[in-house]
Amino acid sequence: LHKLAEDSLGPDTLDLGLRIGLHSGEVTAGVLRGEKSRFQVFGDTVNTASRMESSCLTNRIQCSQTVADELILYGYVHWLQSREGLVTVKGKGEMQTYFVNVTEE
Repeated sequence: LHKLAEDSLGPDTLDLGLRIGLHSGEVTAGVLRGEKSRFQVFGDTVNTASRMESSCLTNRIQCSQTVADELILYGYVHWLQSREGLVTVKGKGEMQTYFVNVTEE
């Protein structure tokens, strides 16, 4: 599989990393018309999730306090790892964020 990925996507493809940002809240959604119609989601929730991703470490999942509160409410507190100190988030200021480490318990 690794050889196939390098052959089709180029050398050093497997050096890619992934960052995921999570936030929960209200959004506005709709279909934008143009040459190609596409479904689009708008709002502060989308922007905050994007900021969670952009301020995250590679190969980690970072979530906001809102998502952490939901995980705690549903009994998944063991998935959360508080980041040391507050994280400076563009357009939001300093926020307490968490890494999500999915484990079975």
